[in-house]
Amino acid sequence: MAGVFWYDGQWFTEEPKILGPMDHAFWLGSVIFDGARAIEGWAPDLDRHCARAIRSAHVMGMKPSVTAERIQELCEEGIRRMGAGATLYVRPMFFIRRGLGAARPDPDSTDFILSLYDAPMPEWAGFSAMLTPFRRPATDMAPTDAKAACLYPNGSRATAWAVERGANMAVMSDVAGNIAEFASSNLWFVKDGVAITPAVNHTFLNGITRQRVIRLLAEAGIPVEERAVRPEELEAADEIFSTGNYGKVQPCTRYNGRDLPIGPVTTKARDLYFAWMRSQPRVVEPQPAKIPAAAAE
Repeated sequence: MAGVFWYDGQWFTEEPKILGPMDHAFWLGSVIFDGARAIEGWAPDLDRHCARAIRSAHVMGMKPSVTAERIQELCEEGIRRMGAGATLYVRPMFFIRRGLGAARPDPDSTDFILSLYDAPMPEWAGFSAMLTPFRRPATDMAPTDAKAACLYPNGSRATAWAVERGANMAVMSDVAGNIAEFASSNLWFVKDGVAITPAVNHTFLNGITRQRVIRLLAEAGIPVEERAVRPEELEAADEIFSTGNYGKVQPCTRYNGRDLPIGPVTTKARDLYFAWMRSQPRVVEPQPAKIPAAAAE
């Protein structure tokens, strides 16, 4: 996997080894990250991902050592280093070095690292999912308003549970038993032409791609509802799809054993997203092909 990494003022082409067993982040999970994308020179909503990294750090009691603007500058430099044709995952991270006692993190030891690496977009083929018994915690149970690394093992075990039973992905409930999200992306379903997604209740992240798709669908005249979603509604859905940074818009083609189409609203959401992305300035422009001198004459 090709990639570049920025740490402590330097760029590396190999992963820098920065943590040991006594570091707070290694021992007690004081890590936040954000995930952006670079796709053939475009970096959709990169500024918002960088700003969210700062917010997540504050939620976790950290003292960010760089600004959102500086993170964006570094991301753009890394994208240029990887080239205009690359499709990348862009991952800024803050982490805590030391503790104030056994568990309490020391905000003054907040450190930062940036990773950019090859990550092809998932195929537009669909995935299967099933409802799992695992739930997303409420905000008084975990730092759910941060993109905190400590939240992800719960989603991972939900996905493992689903995979063991023949699905690709898990659907998780919130503490009230309403649908929250897929284990690693926001969830949508379509009924009678209306696109519906669970209302933000601080048990899952209000994804940046989610927010973008809400706006794009509404501008295209497609009704969008953000509200509580009961599990039985997914059983009767016409379409189900996900939004998230890694895959942007992806269709769910089998839910709880029932086949689903890649429907018109799902397809429209994807088309609108990538049309919007291509309307934005590129971070790095592709270089025109060089014409051999003989051919040019």
